Amino acid sequence: MITRLYIKNCLSFKEVDLEFNSGLNIFTGPSGAGKSILMREILASFGLEDVKSEIVEVNLNNSRIKNEEFDINFEEDIVIKCLKKEKARYFLNSQSLSKKTLSEISNNLIKYLSLRDTSDFKSETLIEFLDRYANKNFKEFKKIKIDFDTKYKEFIDIEKRLTKIKEDEKNLEDLKEFAKFEIAKIEEINPKENEYEELNSLKKSLAKKEKIEVASKKASIIFENVRAVNELLELLEVDSSFFDEAINEFTNILEKANDTLSELEETNIEETLNRIEKISSLIKRFGSIKECLEYKEQKQKELENYNNISYEKEELEQTYNLLNELILNLADKISTYREKSVESLEKSVNYYLDFLYLSSAKINLTKKKIDSSGIDFVEFNLNGVAISTISSGEYNRLRLALLSAISEFDIEDNGVLFLDEIDANLSGKESDAISKVLIKLSKNYQIFAISHQIQLASQANQHFLVEKIDGNSVVTILDSTQRAKELARMISGENVTNEALDFVKNLLKA
Repeated sequence: MITRLYIKNCLSFKEVDLEFNSGLNIFTGPSGAGKSILMREILASFGLEDVKSEIVEVNLNNSRIKNEEFDINFEEDIVIKCLKKEKARYFLNSQSLSKKTLSEISNNLIKYLSLRDTSDFKSETLIEFLDRYANKNFKEFKKIKIDFDTKYKEFIDIEKRLTKIKEDEKNLEDLKEFAKFEIAKIEEINPKENEYEELNSLKKSLAKKEKIEVASKKASIIFENVRAVNELLELLEVDSSFFDEAINEFTNILEKANDTLSELEETNIEETLNRIEKISSLIKRFGSIKECLEYKEQKQKELENYNNISYEKEELEQTYNLLNELILNLADKISTYREKSVESLEKSVNYYLDFLYLSSAKINLTKKKIDSSGIDFVEFNLNGVAISTISSGEYNRLRLALLSAISEFDIEDNGVLFLDEIDANLSGKESDAISKVLIKLSKNYQIFAISHQIQLASQANQHFLVEKIDGNSVVTILDSTQRAKELARMISGENVTNEALDFVKNLLKA
């Protein structure tokens, strides 16, 4: 249960500090005062909407949340705090956590119902609920559903591969010829890794060959004066070993240079330049010789696969048929448990419809082509009539019955329900029926509801007025006198009449 809410700087709200009791908490006030903003900000504190406030904090007690990661027990008091500057940060009992984690923790505590959201009667939404129900109530269902999900993924993968093979078959000869052509183009040049660098080095050496030869002849004159240098060093009584070593080293360098020049004499310069040009063209296309060779290997594998395509297709078709049979069998088993779950959901929906002055609803499971959810399609009708043809008032009440039934399963006792204008555009009788359902639900759940109808507002355990004063939204908890005045305003408008006040007083007494 939420016991306190604190908000600072949230759009038109400067500061809000409210304390809540259990039961039915109703927010009323003129249109545009900020009621929906306030409700969305409470939801944002649980990670279910985007935070708009500088600070939003909620206190909960006896809240049935269990999370081992954050060391939270079922009945521990909890403080959730969100701070927003450039981005929102979330804290649970002073421990930082992500918005996603917070929303996951909140899922078994919070349920938000809005008449603006009409997705609840969609088959896929109802299938998800039926599976949650079956998972909780039939221990063998979980394994069957996991097996189905796993095998269905395998089935789709095989189906995609088969589709590709069949597409490839149409253009098989063209694909083969293209692969052969690409391989032949690379093999014709037959490049080696690092060959381009080696050839460029050779090209540089060839460019210097003539200069090296001329310089080498000039430098060789030094050997004619070796004897004279040695005689000089002897007369000077200087050790000549350093000179001898230098001459030996220089001799070795000249020999290596001559060997290189001999090799270069045998090199065909034109062939070398042509080779560099061919390899350069491959590098421009592929980025590097390594990538070129990888592409060639890829095309060789593709060619091999094209040659083996008939065998692979036959093998995949056998696997496809086996998986198809298996998932259909698993889907049938899943459908059996969904039928049992439908019975429970239908019974619960009709229980709430009794309070809402409506005839019995029927939920039917029909068959469809198998997909990731199985073979079941869920259809609703009311008193034998498709819901697409019923009135908006009937639709809203049927939806409340469905949402009430689902909420009863989805969130624990002592959970919190948020209702945004659940009684909008309804007649007095319909609004009265909805208030009866919410009064019943409020025995097990704390309810926060925005209302424009006195039938629901008059049943509140706590009544809050949201209004704008000097452009700022303000929330006030109403005492009995203020409450009577607000309910009378809801009947007669801003100019409250004595008749409206008398009617409200009698209503509250009743």
